[in-house]
Amino acid sequence: MSDLGRLEDLPADYVAALRALNLVPLWPSLRAVMPAAKPQPRTVPTAWSYAALKPLLLRAGELTPIEKAERRVLVLANPGHTLEKMQASSAIYLGMQLLLPGEWAPSHRHTPNAVRMVVEGEGAWTTVEGEKCVMHRGDLILTPTGLWHEHGHDGDQPVVWLDVLDLPLVYYLEASYHVTGQRQAQQAAHGERSHLRAGVAPTPVFERTKRAYPLLRYPWAEVKAALSSLAADQPDLESVTVTYLNPETGGDALAILGFYALMLRPGQTLALPARSPASVFHVVEGGAEVKVAGKSFTLAEADTCCAPGYEAVVLRNRSSSAPAFVFVADEAPLHRKLGVYEVRG
Repeated sequence: MSDLGRLEDLPADYVAALRALNLVPLWPSLRAVMPAAKPQPRTVPTAWSYAALKPLLLRAGELTPIEKAERRVLVLANPGHTLEKMQASSAIYLGMQLLLPGEWAPSHRHTPNAVRMVVEGEGAWTTVEGEKCVMHRGDLILTPTGLWHEHGHDGDQPVVWLDVLDLPLVYYLEASYHVTGQRQAQQAAHGERSHLRAGVAPTPVFERTKRAYPLLRYPWAEVKAALSSLAADQPDLESVTVTYLNPETGGDALAILGFYALMLRPGQTLALPARSPASVFHVVEGGAEVKVAGKSFTLAEADTCCAPGYEAVVLRNRSSSAPAFVFVADEAPLHRKLGVYEVRG
């Protein structure tokens, strides 16, 4: 038990004098901001069922035209942070976004980094700095900080994707804003065609391109094939996981959040150690059970859950006959940059 003094132990006139000068005594709150031995995350284990939220998302399409919504999104909010703060963890924002046939979500750019993980539907596309990125289920599309992007839909069925942003961090830093722009002229460039080739990247005169993000679309077909090949080539490998990288730098695809794809073999149970960053698990194909901090979630395809940092996570493939594929996002790049990254156990 802490022997530090309490605020209520101080004379009222002394506290009033401090507040009049915008001063606060540290010692009564010291253990709250720096608890002993281990942080006390506000992030709590939480899961969101796609089957449950999809009707509400489709109804949003009926209630609010895209012209009024600009981005029609249901935020996956973690109750540990309160729903009003609209964040899944301290640095991760999640949202399910709907685009209906014929709609166009206007071009804009913003300071938070974002990715789009396509959940279902065909015929939609995202244009990033003029590059048209078609959207198929499981594709990951980057819209990094400061880059113009817009969404359009030429198909005949609703398209839904999962937004993952570092918005909570950028908002906390008081650096979050957006700028609206004009519709972009689309270019024929396809970064995935020149970069997703057996570990090689274009090297013009042995210099990197001037683009900070040379690869904007990571097709799921390629990522799934890589996972399947890895599992087949290394049958004893416990964690069949790949990382979404910047192919020219070898670093993480974006600066703040990390993105990965994981394959669970039929019937496999995978124990992940406790790490400092919070993590998000989104089932692309199959089904999985997630256990973390005394909670257990049964996830079907397109379901999502969030795990707090400093807690071990156990993943189990619910099928004994087919693999399960999971998209993972975490705060690891941020923790490494800050020097607070830890693995425990």
